[in-house]
Amino acid sequence: MEFGIIGLLVLIFDIVAIVKILGSTASAGAKILWTLLILFLPVIGLIIWWFAGPK
Repeated sequence: MEFGIIGLLVLIFDIVAIVKILGSTASAGAKILWTLLILFLPVIGLIIWWFAGPK
């Protein structure tokens, strides 16, 4: 049960990050790369985006 809740939270945060990425003023290439990073590495990609992504 705990892992299900954690997985759901990760999914929600990933969706929020992807929506913010797609709505940002970054180039199309940067948006694609950030989105792919979050899709293929959900937790690590989200952490990297949080600290290094476009502000």
